[in-house]
Amino acid sequence: MYESEITQFIRDLKAARPHLEEDQRKGRAIWWDKKPLNVTEKAEQDEARVPQQAYPYATK
Repeated sequence: MYESEITQFIRDLKAARPHLEEDQRKGRAIWWDKKPLNVTEKAEQDEARVPQQAYPYATK
C-alpha cells in the first residue's frame, strides 16, 4: 500500500513527539477558541475602533 513521504513524515513526527497534538490543541485554545463577547463588551470595542486609512500601506 502506497504511503506518501508527507504521511510518513507526519507519522514519524507524531511518534517522536507524542505531546505534539496536545500542544496544538492548547495553542488553538489560546488563539482561536474564544468565548463570545457580551453586548456591553461588544459596544465598548466598537466605540474604541479607530477608522482605517483607505490604503493601509501608504507611507504618509
